[in-house]
Amino acid sequence: MEPRECLRPLLERRSVRVYQDREVPLETILEILRVARWAPSARNQQPWEFVVVRDRSTLQKLSRIHIGARPLELAKAAVVVLCDKEKAPVTYQVDCANAAMYIMLAAYCMGVGTVWINSLRNTDEVREIVGAPENMVPVAIISMGYPAESPEAKPRRPLEDMVHLERFGNRLR
Repeated sequence: MEPRECLRPLLERRSVRVYQDREVPLETILEILRVARWAPSARNQQPWEFVVVRDRSTLQKLSRIHIGARPLELAKAAVVVLCDKEKAPVTYQVDCANAAMYIMLAAYCMGVGTVWINSLRNTDEVREIVGAPENMVPVAIISMGYPAESPEAKPRRPLEDMVHLERFGNRLR
């Protein structure tokens, strides 16, 4: 594969909040999760569990956890990314953030739109909605559906504003 071609999903993926009235097949979601299993984790602990949500009433409950969760209202599916804080007490949030990113990239490659819904400030509520035990931390909810919008890329900071060579303060010029 051409290196530039490999980078396309990383550069073209956008957060999609508006979806077509079309179901995402379970097999498509499972294929996305097969890819997510390959996300990196510290010591290869793989401390994640995935709850696939397609039930309309559960999606509605999740959509009400905070204002940023509203895309779940019309989503055709969601994946709650749970992380076992006992299995990876130091790295669980980063490990599961990696898995969430793999979900979003795999979904993009399969034509499914996603948006990351922060669930860290509503962990008890999300755990209760999906029936997860206390040791499982809902790091993210990934809202899913076939895109009914094509969001434009938002501006990014220039590399010169964020890259330091060898030591902080030695800016890229």
